[in-house]
Amino acid sequence: MEQNFADNSVAPAQTPNLSTLLIGLLKGVQYREHDEQLWEILLNLQARVRDYVAVLNLELILDEAEGYAFLKSNPEPAEDNPALRLPRLIARRPLSFPVSLLLALLRKKLAEFDAGGGDTRLVLSRDEIVELVRVFLPDGTNEARLIDQVEANINKVAELGFLHKLKPVGGSTTGAANFEVRRILKAFVDAQWLAEFDDRLTVYQSVLSDTASAGEAQDG
Repeated sequence: MEQNFADNSVAPAQTPNLSTLLIGLLKGVQYREHDEQLWEILLNLQARVRDYVAVLNLELILDEAEGYAFLKSNPEPAEDNPALRLPRLIARRPLSFPVSLLLALLRKKLAEFDAGGGDTRLVLSRDEIVELVRVFLPDGTNEARLIDQVEANINKVAELGFLHKLKPVGGSTTGAANFEVRRILKAFVDAQWLAEFDDRLTVYQSVLSDTASAGEAQDG
């Protein structure tokens, strides 16, 4: 009885922190840089977090070196039995072809950046991101349309959490925006996927050429 009482007296002190962690993780990715104190609590309570989210068929993905954590749905059971399939708490988001291409290019750029050493933050301007995509488009692509399309895709990638728009230096409201490539992108585009990057880009380039040709035919 005394032991049980002692255990219960400790639990309430940890519950608010655990609740805060779980609610934050269910809302989205948690970054060390956003709240150092909460990150330390997550490191200390990660075993309990894993136990709690496992009940919801979720897995805690935590990268201590890169400073991010998020929840991922566990694979569905192999058995073809609907009764064994749990509802997905975290929905899959189908990505359009241009957004997939931009994610691939940003992941490749991040790998090259890491190989060069130095700073840990990869920051690209809007114009630099446009140039990444331009290489894979056929000559003669309409410049204004290209920029509009890339900006729309940048906004989508930022919404997904893989790009972070930085505040202008000195409060300036003019000039192209700069974006930090979030390192969590490495968790979604893994090394094996990256090893097949060149083959994938060949396919991407072919599809883009066909799409551009179809668009020019319609304009004509």
